[in-house]
Amino acid sequence: MANTSQAGRVAIVTGGGSGIGKAAALALLADGWRVAIAGRRVEPLQQVVADAGTDRALAVPTDVSEPSSVKALFETTVGAWGRVDLLFNNAGMGLGQTLLEDIAIEDWKRVVDTNLNGMFYGIQQAFRVMKSQSPRGGRIINNGSISAHAPRPNSVAYTATKHAVTGLTKTAALDGRKYDIAVGQIDIGNAMTDLAAKMAKGVPQANGEIAIEPLIDVNIVGQSILYMANLPLEANVLFHTVMATKMPFVGRG
Repeated sequence: MANTSQAGRVAIVTGGGSGIGKAAALALLADGWRVAIAGRRVEPLQQVVADAGTDRALAVPTDVSEPSSVKALFETTVGAWGRVDLLFNNAGMGLGQTLLEDIAIEDWKRVVDTNLNGMFYGIQQAFRVMKSQSPRGGRIINNGSISAHAPRPNSVAYTATKHAVTGLTKTAALDGRKYDIAVGQIDIGNAMTDLAAKMAKGVPQANGEIAIEPLIDVNIVGQSILYMANLPLEANVLFHTVMATKMPFVGRG
């Protein structure tokens, strides 16, 4: 049942066609939000809209690595619903298990363009809209990662950009105060998505071993996003970690 206090509030979810973004979009829609679902491929976006079964969902094909595309996403959302209350800055990518010395420069730049530059473009557009709308303000939730704290082997591009996301979060949280914009970060460990499914079969550990790691239902992450989104603007979750309880993150294995 929708939370009536959130009726009419507007969210943008990037990388919303699958995985964590889809789970977040569906959780927000179920709670009564209007949600612009952004991603590079239109077909998965349209499928999420169909799955939601509501006219409060809007599919907006977007390439977050292109500033003009991100600007168009916000213009489309504001044009449809008049404002933006939430940005879930979720779109991201990695290169899989790739030796540092073998990474092609073009691939390195592609990860930086998506995970770092794309995050910044979203934050910048959100600031421009949120500080000017009435009522003023809003919330931005950046998708970090467990890798924003500790790397996995052979993940330098993904890990470096996720550490950079933490810098974006802290600075934007500070710079957003004067506009009533709350900025936080969610760091997720082993949510069951297509990208993470390989963990159930075993992934490399720091000591070189291959180990099976536990996973959590991706809808748990969706509910975490919903919790952060529904806080009043005078409260902010600056960093929120949601993870499989028994994954090898804290401690030594």
